[in-house]
Amino acid sequence: MIFSSDNWAGAHPSIAESLVRHAGGFAPAYGTSDLDKAVDATFSRIFERDVAVFFVGTGTAANSLAMAACYRPGGVAFCHSEAHMIVDECGSPEFLAGGIRLCPVTGARGKFSPDALSAAIDRYSARVVHSGQPMAVSITQATEVGTVYSLDEIEAVAGIAHAHGLPLHMDGARFANALVALETTPAEMTWKRGVDLVSFGGTKNGCWCAEALVVLDPAKATEIPFLRKRSAHLFSKSRFIAAQFEAYFAEDLWLASARHANAMTKRLADVLSSSNRVKLAWTPDANEAFAVMPRALMEELNAQGARFYPWATPASYEEPVADDETFCRFVTSFATRDEDIDAFRRLLMSK
Repeated sequence: MIFSSDNWAGAHPSIAESLVRHAGGFAPAYGTSDLDKAVDATFSRIFERDVAVFFVGTGTAANSLAMAACYRPGGVAFCHSEAHMIVDECGSPEFLAGGIRLCPVTGARGKFSPDALSAAIDRYSARVVHSGQPMAVSITQATEVGTVYSLDEIEAVAGIAHAHGLPLHMDGARFANALVALETTPAEMTWKRGVDLVSFGGTKNGCWCAEALVVLDPAKATEIPFLRKRSAHLFSKSRFIAAQFEAYFAEDLWLASARHANAMTKRLADVLSSSNRVKLAWTPDANEAFAVMPRALMEELNAQGARFYPWATPASYEEPVADDETFCRFVTSFATRDEDIDAFRRLLMSK
């Protein structure tokens, strides 16, 4: 009954096998092996255009390099107030992007509206030197609260960003989960809707350690090799990241894993909703569910082997959370089993 995080899950067996298969022998280093090049070509195939791909070890590195690639002196990047890059990355985007600032934009359920974004950008529109200048917009897909921007919502945000001359970045730590939730394609969810850069995550969806920054117009990626090296994320044996992505994409494993995780969260949300002691915060779109329950119940469930996190209540959550209650996050993964959900159901219903 491990619902703490999809980061707690191990590697999918197919990905582990691929790492073992490529462990022997010799291959050119620093992203120049045949395997690296083949995976680069796979990224271009799934995005339906030539893209520039930069492997990194963490999603934080991908987000930070994206911001560094968008750098302007006195730069201000706009993201949701609960986005991972502003809440959970210890200032890495600001640090690696040369002292930029992140401007929080509020919005319900992890998403901001075009109007809210426009108002935030307009605070800097006079280009007064003292306040700095806008440089980028970032959205999280799927969001930090388990919701997903629709294709129309992405396009609307991109329209505002581009109207102000700003690139649009997508933090896709759970890219595959959002993709299958929308039943769409990578091209439709990104460049066809106006996205310019993607932090493409694989680690949360069955990889061991595989993330990438994908620049959807390679002509705009000329400085990123230097930024990646400077940030210490140029892996010498990068073929071991490539090996993970090779298996990840083979026979659409990445999509199957994400569909499974999303389906497990839907089942888990149904379990939470069926308890008269738990209030589901909202219907999840991807593989994260949130609920409010008595703190004592959370402690009882934890004590009997159910693992999930108490979570900071999102600012946009409008229902009251009593002093003896807690807001909780549940996350499923490719490794979550029906038996785990069934065991949790029995445990919860016994309380």
